Amino acid sequence: MNLKSNAFLSIFMAVMAFTSMLFPINSAWASGDHGHGNEEEEEHVPEGPHGGRLLHAGEFEIEVTMAESGIPPEMRIYAYYKEEKVDPTTVDLELLLNRLGGQTDKVSFTAEDDYLVSTVSIAEPHSFEVEVHAGFKGESYDWHYENYTGRTEINDRLLALFGVETHQAGKQELLFTDTLFGIVAPITAKQFNVTAPYAGVIEQLHVSIGDSVLKGQVIATVRNSSTLQRYEVKSPAGGQVTEQLLSLGDNTYNRALVRISDLSSVWIDLSAFPKNIEKLSLGQKVTIGDDHNDQGAGSDQGSGSDQHTESGEHSSASASSTISYIAPMMTGGHIARVRAVINNDHGHWRPGMHIQAAIETRSKQVPLAVRVDALQTFMDKPAVFVKHGNTFEVRMLTLGESDGVYTEVLEGLELNSEYVTENSYLLKADIMKNAAKHVH
Repeated sequence: MNLKSNAFLSIFMAVMAFTSMLFPINSAWASGDHGHGNEEEEEHVPEGPHGGRLLHAGEFEIEVTMAESGIPPEMRIYAYYKEEKVDPTTVDLELLLNRLGGQTDKVSFTAEDDYLVSTVSIAEPHSFEVEVHAGFKGESYDWHYENYTGRTEINDRLLALFGVETHQAGKQELLFTDTLFGIVAPITAKQFNVTAPYAGVIEQLHVSIGDSVLKGQVIATVRNSSTLQRYEVKSPAGGQVTEQLLSLGDNTYNRALVRISDLSSVWIDLSAFPKNIEKLSLGQKVTIGDDHNDQGAGSDQGSGSDQHTESGEHSSASASSTISYIAPMMTGGHIARVRAVINNDHGHWRPGMHIQAAIETRSKQVPLAVRVDALQTFMDKPAVFVKHGNTFEVRMLTLGESDGVYTEVLEGLELNSEYVTENSYLLKADIMKNAAKHVH
């Protein structure tokens, strides 16, 4: 077995060990259309006629069910005395749902048909310690049981070993970008054609394509055709020789010898389609990257930043600028030219280079957001895993807009919740393996 195979096997065995060493907490909930089934085969949970958890004390029993098929989740409680169904109006009932993190939901009930129904919807996750307080025929009844789902515990050693990291959910600025493609081009006003003041024959060229020259540097030696005297042709500006237009022995009459381009700054010429152009305006921030590099939405704050890697040679680069020009007309191919100017002192951005650019078209402040890479899918809903000490539990979310780095959270998560951002898939793998059925 080669080294690569050994490495893969080690990772596979580590993940398998992780999921086997986690110890999920039992869930026990049942109803006709909302099953939080028992996760531990050795624990038998009594079921009532409606498929719910049956709690009994002497001759009095109640059956706890959850209904949510096409409606917001609600608890329905059926009462029995001497194994006969009881009129729900004769039962006083209150439930306390103690959730992870210390929150307690107080649930009251009202009579409906042959059952008691909760007066409020039961928010996800349906994972809590349940306290039941009932009154019937002058007697008080109390029960307590655990109904956990989507929950697991992990000790500190395993957290460190498998790199489970967390982040605090809070307000965030979302930065929305459009990606455009284009090319690096020299700035027209910084290109110069070097010409000879008198017609003559080129006897010597002192520069070649690619050479850097200074203002006043000798470019060529020319013999005047009229006087037969030699004179020097000098550069009118500094830059690089980007084109050689004449060679030794050529006549300079009305012809340029070379072209010099100042490439200390260059144009970024981008192609914008109709769907882009309506969102663009002068002054918007542009983050430019090589076309072969992945151009993400930005840093942890969702914005681009200048980065330039040097290790003997350039491996990648990015630059920031703003839109300085938007063409007033579209070309025949329905494309408009959009332009930015960037600094090029290091010489990385060469005319003709293909690039891509992320343009910040708008921003939005949201009161609560989570990282996109923290999101998992749990029971067909987007979710994250919150952390309280060494206990982790799923939170199913209602999401808003996303800028590719952060996603707005509309429902399902409390402000300042600590949630898993790195290796959350390990938690999902363990919880999904052991979680109760939860059919919507």
